[in-house]
Amino acid sequence: MPGLVVFGRRWAIGSDDFVLPGAFELSLRVLWWIGILVLYAVHKGQFNCPGGGLLHSYLLVLLVLLAAIICALSALVYVSMQGTISNPGPRKSLPKLLYTRLLLYLPEFIWAIVGAVWVSDSSVHCEKTVINAILGTVIASWVIIIFTIIGVLIVFDPLGGKKTFYLTDGVNRNLESSQSGQLLFNVKNTATRVWEKRIRLMCCCIVQDDDHRVAFTSIAELFRNYFSDTDLVPSDIAAGLILLHQEQDKMESCPKEPEEVLCHSPSSLVTDGLDFELENAAHYMLFAAAAYGWPYYVYTNPFTALCKLNGDCCGSRPTDSDITGSDRHNFHFGSILKITGLQYRDFIHISFHNKIYEIPFFVALDHKKEAIVVAVRGTLSFEDILTDLSADCEDLTLEDVLENGFVHKGITQAANYIYQKLINDGILNQAFTIAPEYKLVIVGHSLGGGTASILAIMLRNSFPTLKCYAFSPPGGLLSKTLADYTKHFIVSVILGKDLVARLSMPNMEDLKRRIVRIVANCNRPKYQILLRGCWYEVFGGDPDNFPTELDGRNQDALTQPLLAEESLMVHRSPSYNALDGESHLHSPPQYPHLYLPGKIIHIVEECSSKRLCSSDIKYTASWSNETVFSSILISPKMITDHMPDVVLNALNSLSQEHGSCISC
Repeated sequence: MPGLVVFGRRWAIGSDDFVLPGAFELSLRVLWWIGILVLYAVHKGQFNCPGGGLLHSYLLVLLVLLAAIICALSALVYVSMQGTISNPGPRKSLPKLLYTRLLLYLPEFIWAIVGAVWVSDSSVHCEKTVINAILGTVIASWVIIIFTIIGVLIVFDPLGGKKTFYLTDGVNRNLESSQSGQLLFNVKNTATRVWEKRIRLMCCCIVQDDDHRVAFTSIAELFRNYFSDTDLVPSDIAAGLILLHQEQDKMESCPKEPEEVLCHSPSSLVTDGLDFELENAAHYMLFAAAAYGWPYYVYTNPFTALCKLNGDCCGSRPTDSDITGSDRHNFHFGSILKITGLQYRDFIHISFHNKIYEIPFFVALDHKKEAIVVAVRGTLSFEDILTDLSADCEDLTLEDVLENGFVHKGITQAANYIYQKLINDGILNQAFTIAPEYKLVIVGHSLGGGTASILAIMLRNSFPTLKCYAFSPPGGLLSKTLADYTKHFIVSVILGKDLVARLSMPNMEDLKRRIVRIVANCNRPKYQILLRGCWYEVFGGDPDNFPTELDGRNQDALTQPLLAEESLMVHRSPSYNALDGESHLHSPPQYPHLYLPGKIIHIVEECSSKRLCSSDIKYTASWSNETVFSSILISPKMITDHMPDVVLNALNSLSQEHGSCISC
């Protein structure tokens, strides 16, 4: 719902967000009140000790104060339970109740000070039980006050004042006027500065230079553009994701029409060379995982990794000219040796240097496949995250390549950095001097997969036989022409409902549109959605059939946003261009559609429990196309399906299954 407006500003919390925290505090207050009442009743005639008179008054006032707080909380929770996310009308009295509840913090604060003074008074000689009870009361009061202050800081919106002014004046404003234009310009500038400060605060531990400052501004504008046109609070987004997940599961469980099954069956797709590519992918995924160094090795071997690295790493290290960047205690290189099974003499170059747009990689000789492998590391640092989030598009212009197009800016700069190292520093020349008959293979996972793909495009003219394996690369990477061009030499491997493989700005806009639509049109209160959603995610069961205002509407009506949806939009979002037949014809989208590189192998679980872990998961793989990944799927596995160890296990399972079939 629209953010709650109190004290003249908007807050990042809705009027229906007080049910669960209010009920929790209410239960604590009731137990507290009962405990104090029992304490007072038991010691009613025993307040004749030194300081007992003050104690008697303290307990009486505390009982009255707790009763008032309990009444205020009860009313607050009850009103917050009314209405739906997009219908805050039944909750219009909530701000007054909130003011009342906040006003009661003042006497509670004063009484907490009085209790602290009484407990610390050395002249008080009452029963130990009474003193401990009052001490517990004082501590509980201070804890609640401190947590309330923390909660206020969390839901504080730095743009709340400007957003409130912008929203409340929205009905009568003329967007063509210079005053409204200046207002909108100021709001956007302020929002950009706020996001830039947040990003700087998150990256306070890294050294910041001009590249960082440019990236901060670019990423801040990206977040401002994405979040500034909706009036959703975080709990609305959580409810929307829960509803989308359950709706998605209901659609997957529905029996498909015979024509639909026929169109999507694996036999209808090209299967030539799939087993061969899966075998190669399982082999080269080891190199992509090894590029993560010791964090990956420790993560996959938590009990033995440190002992093995301490015992084995110190004796085998390449010469200083072969390695760049920091590798304290030789843990990174030792982990790479353990994971790949290579000898240190098989490594041509290793770089652990890491800055924004400059990511680690290594070049090694793979004698088993007779290949020179360039393995690029995925996201593992704040610098890598900044590279990922530099999602603006830029042109990639290559000589003798007609299929030029748009590419992801940050990943392209990372690929260009490695390209300069490989070519200008003579690393590839050195490798081919040692093994001239070997082929060139470029691999990487996640950010490394995207970087490897663009690097392969850059090196394609110089090395026509090169091959690239991109594991779980970002979805918003290449324009359609470049994606089609790379199908001759790049293979992308995607597992299940991997989020990163579906991440692109158009897909994120589509997700925002779907969240707004399903949240605005759900007829259930938010607390019911959250509670039932948590139960469903943890314990499983059948998805809830939440009624919506979309039920019973004809298809033509569904193409237009409802009033409830429009109430959640500050101004028209680029995501609504597809719903507006006129707007998208005259205004091109801010972010063009970018796609996964190369031919795509999609690995899915054959059958598995949704909630329980299973040790004998079976996978199936098939060739897919980029349109399958044009929408973000909500699932508990959308993150785990991206993890390199899970991808490697899936590839090994498929490779072993194929090997057993051949032996049979």
